[in-house]
Amino acid sequence: MSQFDQTHLQTIAEGIRLFNAQKYWECHEELEDHWREEPNQVRNVYWAVIQVAAAMIHYRDGNIVGANGLITKAKQKFDRCEQYKIESDLLNRNLDWTKLKKMVRAVPQNSELSHFKELYDFRFKDPSQWN
Repeated sequence: MSQFDQTHLQTIAEGIRLFNAQKYWECHEELEDHWREEPNQVRNVYWAVIQVAAAMIHYRDGNIVGANGLITKAKQKFDRCEQYKIESDLLNRNLDWTKLKKMVRAVPQNSELSHFKELYDFRFKDPSQWN
């Protein structure tokens, strides 16, 4: 098993900057190759961020079906992160992972667009402030 470490933090930084700028499609594109190339279960961290970003695209476009589908998939990735013990202090401290996970899980199944507003306003800790 592999935990999220400093190398992973450096890998995800640009995707996080794009997410924070609400450039969700660009975030998705930035992280997709990292997700596909990561040989360990840490790939689920990248995948969760990609799916939350994609859900935010659908939210912004008013597509509740797409937003619901992707947030459900993101919940599965957070479950995998727990199952495979990927989460680390580094992940929680620098990415506010626990807060994001809680917000994603708070979106009810078959939700309405209003349920996504708080998540849409979420920003990760700025990579320039990571330690």
